[in-house]
Amino acid sequence: MEKARWIGTTLAAARPQALAALLRYFRDLDLAEEAFQEACLKAIRTWPCNGPPRDAVAWLVFVGRNVALDTVRRQARQTGMPPEEVLSDTSDAEAEVAERMDGSHYRDDVLRLLFICCHPDLPATQQIALALRIVSGLSVRQIARAFLVSEAAMEQRITRAKARIAKADVPFETPGAVERAQRLGIVAAMLYLVFNEGYSAAGDTSAAREPLCEEAIRLARLLLRLFPSEPEIMGLTALMLLQHARAAARFDKGGAVILLDRQNRRLWNRPMIAEGLALLDKAIRHHRPGPYQVQAAIAALHARAEQPEETDWAEIDLLYGTLEIMQPSPVVTLNRAVAISKLRGPQAALAMVEPLGDKLAGYFHYHGVRGALLMQLGRTAEARESFMTAISLATTAAEAAHIRTHLDALK
Repeated sequence: MEKARWIGTTLAAARPQALAALLRYFRDLDLAEEAFQEACLKAIRTWPCNGPPRDAVAWLVFVGRNVALDTVRRQARQTGMPPEEVLSDTSDAEAEVAERMDGSHYRDDVLRLLFICCHPDLPATQQIALALRIVSGLSVRQIARAFLVSEAAMEQRITRAKARIAKADVPFETPGAVERAQRLGIVAAMLYLVFNEGYSAAGDTSAAREPLCEEAIRLARLLLRLFPSEPEIMGLTALMLLQHARAAARFDKGGAVILLDRQNRRLWNRPMIAEGLALLDKAIRHHRPGPYQVQAAIAALHARAEQPEETDWAEIDLLYGTLEIMQPSPVVTLNRAVAISKLRGPQAALAMVEPLGDKLAGYFHYHGVRGALLMQLGRTAEARESFMTAISLATTAAEAAHIRTHLDALK
């Protein structure tokens, strides 16, 4: 089991670089993705017996490239074979592939892949969905859950995005500075969705999904090197670091959720928090506030509190109010209601939560928060109803178990 988990983690971490390199070789998104999947299948079959390769990315690129060349040659039986130099020089070996993959090459390949997926010819929702599928390898089900849509609708969205890229004859070169800046917002949103997919994993799967958080942070740092004076990328990176710093304290040994005010703060990653706080301070000095900076500032207030009772809920309320103006969303208002409950009590918070019912009827956390507020007010029957709805909407066993503890408390 441990070996299988290691292989899965390695393949997930290698995906962006290996797939991007295959795309550079063949300039065909579907072909590159198919070649990478075949290389992964071969890795699953051979690595347990032969041991891990010296360089997993180079191994996957080498094997995937051979698979893709075989596919092209099979297709050439019906169509004319393109010149060999168009495909790539196949005379090198795995070691030479590994040698060429220095930091600069990795940066260019991954950015090229990101920007192709986030091409302006695609609607924003298709850009993010395609990048999540291609760059991060998330399943259609996982992406659909992030967008709160059905799997069928998401499958169609991704298929349309691939077809549109193929039809548009998208260039495979990394865009220039102006075009990169224009697409930066969509890429940042995609990275944060990738991070959230890993961060929201259940306790029993959080270790397996943790590489998603780490990959999102790594790509955010990469973007920050390309855009060193962009405060929103600083804010995004700071936000990820501050949230990921709590990973070791978020679940107990049985995989049950531990709420923020009950976490053992000595388990928080203090160097990661320090890095996040420094990035946020640097971003604020640019005097160009944005949603990621505001969210990072909220996370920073939690990180700076040595004890739960030291949390500055008044400032958090103000920051959520700012976020409601910048990025109106019922989820933002729901989060603000939690701060209001700390400041003015559950009745004031419930008054904010109730109007959100229509928009958040299918949202697990809405019913969990509403049930908790009703329980504090002593409205037991209504609280039980909300908790039962929350359990029906839970996407992980940890979420359902957490709600059951509230139901047990009502008894």
